[in-house]
Amino acid sequence: MTDVKARIAMRAAKELKGPLVVNLGIGIPTLIPDYLEDEEVFLHTENGMLGVGPYDPEQVDPSIINSGKAFVTERIGVSYFDSAESFAMIRGGHVDVAVLGVLQVDEHGQIANWAVPGKNIIGVGGAMDLIEGAKKVICTVTHTAKDGSPKLKKKCTYPITSTRAVDMVITDLAVFTFQKGEMHLIELMPGATLEEVEKKTEAAFINDIGGTT
Repeated sequence: MTDVKARIAMRAAKELKGPLVVNLGIGIPTLIPDYLEDEEVFLHTENGMLGVGPYDPEQVDPSIINSGKAFVTERIGVSYFDSAESFAMIRGGHVDVAVLGVLQVDEHGQIANWAVPGKNIIGVGGAMDLIEGAKKVICTVTHTAKDGSPKLKKKCTYPITSTRAVDMVITDLAVFTFQKGEMHLIELMPGATLEEVEKKTEAAFINDIGGTT
């Protein structure tokens, strides 16, 4: 875990105010349980668990994992069910918020998070269902790739996950929302500057915090 990813997860946790059923995707979202403070946020996972707790090295049970195959703990009142029922919850609109890790986000809120051209993949997983079925979708992602290229694009260059726009994206530099097909900057992360965000963002956005873009 890096400090960058921890900061993103910590900021995402602040968006989760219960009572909520929340699904956490693979990657940065799996760090969120360590920063949750609201007892009425109930974490759901596609492989059939409602009531996921934070990782605890002293309570590792190899039979209790999330959909990313990471060890998790149980909260009091946890319930278990099969994957079919878990996806029925998602598709039936019973998940309030999905927090997804992504590869790219475009300026209209479409995301790519399941395939990189030229690389072998297992499948789309549950992300497509979550974007379509969850009432609100929040994305977590580092602002740039390892080579410094922006992940917030004018148009996704990787295969998109769904035609539905997400609601929010949180990076290590900024927080954006999507409103009527447009991307709005609503917050700078600690230590980030507007100039830095402008330089490292390919997507066009509306600045709601002041200054110019």
